[in-house]
Amino acid sequence: MGRRSASSTAVDSRTAAFAAANAAEAKKGKGTVVLDVREVTVLADYFVITGGDSPSQVRAIVDAVDDKLEPLGCKALGIEGKSESRWVLLDYGDVIVHVLHEKERGYYKLEQFWNQALMVDRSEWEQEE
Repeated sequence: MGRRSASSTAVDSRTAAFAAANAAEAKKGKGTVVLDVREVTVLADYFVITGGDSPSQVRAIVDAVDDKLEPLGCKALGIEGKSESRWVLLDYGDVIVHVLHEKERGYYKLEQFWNQALMVDRSEWEQEE
């Protein structure tokens, strides 16, 4: 992991981002994308953005991502917004995961805000179940 790591034993940021994206997909995350933000911000290496139809689905996605990354050595430095489950941000250091209720996702348009980032092709990260 490059910029700021949650653990020295954690997998690299690309592997962690892909694992987070697949965990979101396993819980039927809507429109999951992985953005390579290394060239546009010092905040992280990768953003994972996904959506849910309801607060309970948003929470399920958040739990699945955290459950998937912890065994890989990635411990969340912070989780914000889980109680409301409208926009939950999981900070793993070099990977930041945004799980948004569809209404908030449409309003904030994170992919457009970070449009200078490289969108990682789905075929690179998607796992066949």
